[in-house]
Amino acid sequence: MSGSAGRAFPRLSGKRVLVTGGTGFVGRHLLPRLLESGARVTCLTRATSRTRHLPEDVAVARADLSTGQGLAEALAGQDVVIHMAAWLFGLGWQDYLRANALAARVIVNALGRVEGGGPARFVLVSSLAASGPSARPPGVADDVLPAPVSAYGWSKLLVEQILGRALGERLVTLRPPVIYGSGDRGLLPVFKGAARGLAVSPGAFREFPVSAVHARDMAQAVLLCCGEAARGVYHVNDGGVYHMSGFCRVMGEALGRRHLRVLHLPLPLMAATAALSSCGSMLWARLAQAFTGRAPARAPNWNLDKYREARQAGWLCDASRIRRELGYEPRISLAEGMAEAVEGYRREGWL
Repeated sequence: MSGSAGRAFPRLSGKRVLVTGGTGFVGRHLLPRLLESGARVTCLTRATSRTRHLPEDVAVARADLSTGQGLAEALAGQDVVIHMAAWLFGLGWQDYLRANALAARVIVNALGRVEGGGPARFVLVSSLAASGPSARPPGVADDVLPAPVSAYGWSKLLVEQILGRALGERLVTLRPPVIYGSGDRGLLPVFKGAARGLAVSPGAFREFPVSAVHARDMAQAVLLCCGEAARGVYHVNDGGVYHMSGFCRVMGEALGRRHLRVLHLPLPLMAATAALSSCGSMLWARLAQAFTGRAPARAPNWNLDKYREARQAGWLCDASRIRRELGYEPRISLAEGMAEAVEGYRREGWL
């Protein structure tokens, strides 16, 4: 990394950094950067987490964010915590409350058992969903009064508030928009549709403006928030303002589909498909619970809660403050990012 962003990186040499959610897709891009910065990195994992792809210099600590077992021990002695673990797709508000908001309370309780109160810096990866929608450039600012429209957004805002009350100025919050890149399963169905020459934009006779950021630029923003200069809430993006149709067409070009067909679906039709998807998944979850004793691992990517976000006028955010104060400078263009994502999907055999 060169330029102002490279000069602005905090010095993490010798710093002990604990990462939750590090086995996920953003973690694949963040953990190597943390190691490059000189940090001593520990990844918090569950017993069922897949850790084979973690860099060899990353230590592993077993803990449970639902019960708190092993969490205080993992937090002890850390200089920085980066909290990325979150539930992105749920069938109802209970799923998000349990996996996101209640997990934050478990973390706070564990911090209370750590001598000295825990790390000096706590970086929370939240979401633009906690801020609420905006269709007018440059988008919602860092000082916006939050107005979530989905259960997911409300749960992320609750996480911010729970941690904020306990940590005060030690907490720095990032609210990213759509994050994409290799290893991401959230947008994989969209890429698969584009590979077949078809994409969807919410709402008939309108465009749907969105902000986006590639996972590598997201990793840059997280590292900058580990420094002492970071304060409060920051939105982050790649500097572009896209319509969903244009976003998908660049995706199609990366897939070799230069004539991608984008369907602008009427919102009532999208609501019906979301309801069918959610109801079908709820029925399947109950049957699986009854006959096997275990519910499915995750809800479908398209559900009623995601429809609540799709029916809005747009999702734009203003990243001017993180650029001005911390020296953040996005380096990955949309075309480059899409190419990287496609290459990664094909390498994994997902496309």
